Order: sequence, then C-alpha cells, then structure tokens
Amino acid sequence: MSTNGNEKHVKVLILGSGPAGLSAALYAARAELAPVVLTGMQLGGQAALTFTIENYPGFPTGVGGPELGELFQKQAENFGAKVEFDTAHEVDFSKRPYKVITDSGEYKADTVIISTGASPNHLNVPGEVELTGRGVSYCATCDGWFFKDKKVVIVGGGDSALEEGLFITRYASSVTVIHRRDEFRAGAILQKRAKEHPKMKFILDTVVTEAVGSDKLTALKLKNVKTGDETIFETDGLFIFIGHTPNTQMFENKLKMSDLGYIIVNDKMETNIPGVFAAGEAADPHFRQVITSAGMGAAAAIQATRFLEETESS
Repeated sequence: MSTNGNEKHVKVLILGSGPAGLSAALYAARAELAPVVLTGMQLGGQAALTFTIENYPGFPTGVGGPELGELFQKQAENFGAKVEFDTAHEVDFSKRPYKVITDSGEYKADTVIISTGASPNHLNVPGEVELTGRGVSYCATCDGWFFKDKKVVIVGGGDSALEEGLFITRYASSVTVIHRRDEFRAGAILQKRAKEHPKMKFILDTVVTEAVGSDKLTALKLKNVKTGDETIFETDGLFIFIGHTPNTQMFENKLKMSDLGYIIVNDKMETNIPGVFAAGEAADPHFRQVITSAGMGAAAAIQATRFLEETESS
C-alpha cells in the first residue's frame, strides 16, 4: 500500500469484514496482493453477533461467532492482509483506480471487493434489542438448537418465516407463527406443509408490540390489528423473519442492483463494473450462511487476482 497524504493506493480493497470479506482477504493475501480490509461498523459481520455457530465445517462442537471471526482475521493477516478499523461512505467507480472515501481519508483501489453484508429487518418494538441473543433471534439455522423442547414464536408471513418455522419444529415443542395479515405471502406448498405440521400453530391479524423479560425472553405483548385486543403470550423464543436489507445503499446508481437492493453478480462474483466484485450477503438474497459467504469471498478474490494479472500484462 502506497500513501500520499491521506490518500492510500492499494491493489485490492475489501469493504466489510464478515466471512466473505475476510475469506477474500485470505485469498488475495496468499496471491501477494497486500489486500486492505475496511471493517465497517461490525468487525466480523453478522456472524460475530451469533453466540455459537454449529454448522461451519471443521468445528465439531461448534465455535463462537466472535471467535470464528478472529480466526478468519488472524489467518488473513498471517499472509499479509491488513485490517483497518474504518468505514467507507462513498465510492467513485467511474474510472480506475477506483476512489473510496472513508472515515480516515481516501483510498485509490485497482480492484474493489464489496462484502458489506445485509441486516435483518427489525420489529422495532421495546425489548427487542435488549433481548437479542437472549431469546430473540433472526437466524433459525444459527440458533434453533438452543430452543430444544421449548415454545417458540415466529414473526412473518413469507417463505422465510414458514421455512424457518418448519426447520425449528425439529427442536421446539411448539412453533407459533404470528402474522399481521389474515393470509400468508408464502408459497402454497410451504403453507400446506406448515398448516399440516402437528407442532405449528398460527395467530393472524396480530402484531408483536413488546418483547418481555429481564435476563431472557419470557413473553410477548400482542395486539390484534382488527379488534385492538391486547394479550400476553408466554414464549421462550422469538424468531423474526420479516426480510433482510442489504447494506448497499452507497452503491445505488453506481452498480447494477436488484429491486431489493442486492448487488447483481455473475458466477465469478463480477459486477457490471470491471474490477469491482461483490460477495456474501450484499449479493446473496438466498443462502445467507457463513460457509456460502466465505466461498463467495474466495471466488471474488481469485477473480480479482486474474483481473489484475490480465490488466497488468496488457
């Protein structure tokens, strides 16, 4: 990395430090490209907020989310990656090297790998933030096992809500789906499977107005949107599946994106701008797993390496 005042020039600049970003950093570092990772607001991404990750290969008894993030970071740094506690705010992809404005100054980058992730949508009700990780969750595959033989509530009405609800039935004693409308948006087959499952129950035309508990979730305050009736519903877990919002706002009108705001990439993680790649949940509305994000990050770095080889030799 060369420095000129507060302007720094790098071959590979990686935006985001979750599994996609740090995997990209590992592969780019092993290619001796001295990548720089800008951590963003959350070092380790969403995975670092997960108490235990039990489905990442190589850890038979599971691994803490923060610990896995630290291992990713150390491995990338061992090969020469540099992790900077900095956040990008603005990008200019009109010409190479590309310009990225951050809290600390300005980067000029020959290639950029975007791995800014996505954030689950919240209910924004009292108690939700305080009880996250203590009964409130946004990931069934991450946390479902912790609710073995317990009562769980799912909030949502789309495919994700019913898919995740069906997944949790393998652990929970009961799964109650609460939806604000009187019908689900989920596909017909999913609805049929959910309604026929003996563990699944449904409360429609209802919203959660508060998550109740001190050190852990014990109940929810509910309100019927048609009658206005308010009730208390005792539960051990609240899983919220009302969609994700990709953290891609700064790339609007700069890159091709889907209607939902996900960056559109091809099978090589290439965006519509040569030398700009995207990986992980910023470009993945479907899988949203640590392992798939890591794989996308590795692919993006491999392709960035090839891109640099081709442009530097021409």
